Amino acid sequence: MKGSSAISAQAKKAAAGSARPSASKRGNASLPTPSAEGGYPLAGVSHPLDPDYYAYRQDLADVALAGQVIASHYAEPLLRHLVAAAPLRRAASDLSEEIATLRAGDEMWFLDGTRGWAWGYAGTERRVGYVKAEALGL
Repeated sequence: MKGSSAISAQAKKAAAGSARPSASKRGNASLPTPSAEGGYPLAGVSHPLDPDYYAYRQDLADVALAGQVIASHYAEPLLRHLVAAAPLRRAASDLSEEIATLRAGDEMWFLDGTRGWAWGYAGTERRVGYVKAEALGL
């Protein structure tokens, strides 16, 4: 079999049809960009929010942060009151750092519950963390 650098007529047509026009062929018109009315544009310099005070993870974020952070899902937080005192922890583990001590009756804005842990923000500083789900009566 002999090698060739020739391109078939079919491949040439496909390549020509899929190529984007150069800037000179498009003139000075720019491509359309999303606007505030059409959605949440994600452009420009990124200033990440502090995850200790803003409830977002890769898989879930507070709906109030839509347009500021990217997450697979957004949820409206539900106000709950602790039924028992509990430590607010950085991660869903008894071995995780305790970042605050919550008392029975304290508010927690609940976003997610899984494997016996509730995630959200609590206290006057609205610290983001995990408490045992039973402390929220879940």
